Amino acid sequence: MDIKSTIRTIPNYPKEGVMFRDITTLWQDARGFRHVVDQLVWPYAGIRIDKVAGIEARGFVLGGAIAHQLSVGFVPVRKKGKLPWNVIGEDYELEYGTDTVEIHTDAIASGDNVLLVDDLIATGGTAAAAIDLLRRAGGTVIGAAFVIDLPDIGGSKRIEAMDVKVRTLCEFEGD
Repeated sequence: MDIKSTIRTIPNYPKEGVMFRDITTLWQDARGFRHVVDQLVWPYAGIRIDKVAGIEARGFVLGGAIAHQLSVGFVPVRKKGKLPWNVIGEDYELEYGTDTVEIHTDAIASGDNVLLVDDLIATGGTAAAAIDLLRRAGGTVIGAAFVIDLPDIGGSKRIEAMDVKVRTLCEFEGD
């Protein structure tokens, strides 16, 4: 299956000059969605994973499906102020300013092996913050899985420099 051909590109969204990669068109196709989940799961067969952590919001869709396939728990990595209980957070840099991702304080047990999941890796800023957060909570991030890589922006290399193996299924040049 050609995953790339099922992903819609929306020019100039959310701002001028950005080519937004819309994965919802892939999810609408049952076979395509199943294929993507299977392709993100198979490298981890036989590896101990205790939790899948999905980054808000598209990482929730993929992460939930992957956690189900692996028969493990799911941890939502959310933007600041979205979780209803005690949290720990990690700040990260944006183009203009900072943002924060959070998890519940009881989401990760010390020594948990965690797979981080999102739909796309661009700069790697959110993923790097999520990795730092999961590690601070006591987890070991055994990998990071994404459907789409934008290699010209460098996020995959940034995550690999954090000693986390990155798995992606397709690439789009540019941003």
